[in-house]
Amino acid sequence: MRLRRCLTTSALALSALAITASSAWAAPPGGTPAVVTLGDSAISGEAGRWAGNTNQSSSKVDALGSTAYWDTPTGEAIPGCHRSKAAQAFIGGGLKTANLACSGARTSTHGTGSGEDFKPGIDFYSDASGRKGQALALQEYASVNNVKAVVVMIGANNYGFADIVTRCITNWLTSPSWWKNYCYDDSDISSRFTAARQATETANVRGALLNVAQAMSNAGYGTSDYTILAQTYWSPLPRGAQIRYSESGWSRQNVGGCGVWNRDANWANDTVVVAMNNTTKNAAAGSGLPNVKVLDLQNSLDGRRLCENTVGLLEEKGIASWTSPGAVDNTEWVSQVRTITAIFPPYQIQEGSHSSYWGQLAMRSCLRQAYNGGNVTGGRCVRSANGLNAQGEPNMALVP
Repeated sequence: MRLRRCLTTSALALSALAITASSAWAAPPGGTPAVVTLGDSAISGEAGRWAGNTNQSSSKVDALGSTAYWDTPTGEAIPGCHRSKAAQAFIGGGLKTANLACSGARTSTHGTGSGEDFKPGIDFYSDASGRKGQALALQEYASVNNVKAVVVMIGANNYGFADIVTRCITNWLTSPSWWKNYCYDDSDISSRFTAARQATETANVRGALLNVAQAMSNAGYGTSDYTILAQTYWSPLPRGAQIRYSESGWSRQNVGGCGVWNRDANWANDTVVVAMNNTTKNAAAGSGLPNVKVLDLQNSLDGRRLCENTVGLLEEKGIASWTSPGAVDNTEWVSQVRTITAIFPPYQIQEGSHSSYWGQLAMRSCLRQAYNGGNVTGGRCVRSANGLNAQGEPNMALVP
């Protein structure tokens, strides 16, 4: 085992050295600086259409309308990627930006078969129909644009995040409060977070980061020419004691869209979010790359999460619409997990439990601060005050 660890560490170090050396004689393009985002639904902009939650007319929270996820003039470049106009990539300030992330993405490309939903991973996949992995797309973009920061948020789907949410809600819906059927102790769920599984997924995320570095090297960049920001996941749901709906009855799901038992909510915060974020941090530390920094968003939505007792639905707070004064401070920044109500438009099932419009803009503020005028830095991003900043985003602060 010691020999294996030494060989693995040596191989990673050599990979990082090769990436640095291979671009030593090349030069990146000049021109306007650019920022690129890679990863899954948490960064692509999933649920960015909706500003807050309501069980009344969807028009009251529809911030971006039916074209919210269009990233071309006529629709989505890759159906279902949901690269919303609210996504954090678009930090402004005269920078170019490219959102190459895709809802449902894992570290490696999947859904390549006939009739499957294509999901580009952070790899160099390419096929005859022109579909490409995110690393290859980055390489091509960086070859003609002056990329200064690449933001990577990946790993949740490797653990099967959507399946976990579905199981926890199903167990809540199908068991009474006097005989609770938890999801955290279902063997096929708990097995996803063993030490061995976390080591495997850390290696996968580390490989994705190395693919990013290789893509940039192939495009003519040295590691001193740009920074990789490895971004952690936010907690979408509070601990059980902070959920504003009772465990008994049906309101927790029928009204709030957060049907989970308290114990599962605690487990989600203490195990799931922590494991995914440790995967990101350990992958960054183990990559051997000198230009990787961590942007920690774990607590960025605290106080504004789904069903948290500090916020509410529009109708619970007496707010007419998402544009009303105080809406950002009194409503949720995470989209409801809808069941029957998401079978037909305008809501979509895949939007559930994702950071919505206000949350996306909050993360955009975090990224702008981390970009720091080109002197890219890491840190932990948290809410700093009520209200909106000059860019119309929630007030956030980047702290060490």
